[in-house]
Amino acid sequence: MTAKRSPEGKLYNRLAALRAERGMSRAELAAAIGIHPQSVGFIERGDYGPSLELALKAAQVFGLPVEAIFSLSPLPSLSAQVYAPKE
Repeated sequence: MTAKRSPEGKLYNRLAALRAERGMSRAELAAAIGIHPQSVGFIERGDYGPSLELALKAAQVFGLPVEAIFSLSPLPSLSAQVYAPKE
């Protein structure tokens, strides 16, 4: 894991929402990507940013591209993104 990020360098993520959607605990995700469950909580809260390797492992676990999980700008809610009215 990297050092604590400054507000300008915040990394946003959808890990908690994806875990909830799939009924996965922090411990299960941690085991799947090879870290401590407490570290999953730190990443979910944005207290720490994952390494590229951990981000790619998380993307593999969820079967999503890494940019669907992590972003440098706030992510819209999944429901807003999926069900937003088309222009």
